[in-house]
Amino acid sequence: MDAAFIKTAYRKEHFPPPDRPEIAFAGRSNVGKSSLINVLVNRRGLARTSASPGRTQALNFFRLDDTFYLVDLPGYGFAKVPLSVKQSWRRMVEEYLLNRANLAAVVVILDIRRDPTPGDKELLQWLTTYGIVALPILTKADKLSRNQAQVHLRGITEALSGLLPMPPILFSAKTRQGRDEIWKAIRALAANPQDYSSLNRPSSNP
Repeated sequence: MDAAFIKTAYRKEHFPPPDRPEIAFAGRSNVGKSSLINVLVNRRGLARTSASPGRTQALNFFRLDDTFYLVDLPGYGFAKVPLSVKQSWRRMVEEYLLNRANLAAVVVILDIRRDPTPGDKELLQWLTTYGIVALPILTKADKLSRNQAQVHLRGITEALSGLLPMPPILFSAKTRQGRDEIWKAIRALAANPQDYSSLNRPSSNP
């Protein structure tokens, strides 16, 4: 697999041309978003990881096999940054999600050990409202036993009832559990973006 970092974008003028489908990755700060991307592409340092929440402060674009882009979005929730910066991130992310015509889906990442936060629910509701498909992933599955993971999976699914277009996929960066299943979903979404993201999408001015 040929994976390469393309560019960092702080404004829409910085986005690469919308010439291929894009899969965006969103989640609470420190949920394991960068680790997920690195495992998917088999490149340890492609997406930067950090123990400090909020390190991703812009949209980072990665090219995959000249067929589609992966887009790492800023995390939300526990980032220790000024409120004005968080608000700036939010506007930038909303601008991207609402107006990026080639966006095929958003991978929504949650920690399987934690209850969904108001921010998680808000993101999923927002994607539902605007007709953007969400691919839910529960990270850090290796931190629980198999039985515990199933219990948490059921609890999270119930807590997000009505907001999940498909069952969450369990993932572990350590064991690589779920990697093949995630790739199967991503490739299907990237191959048929019109089937998932653009049809019946409301106007960006509700």
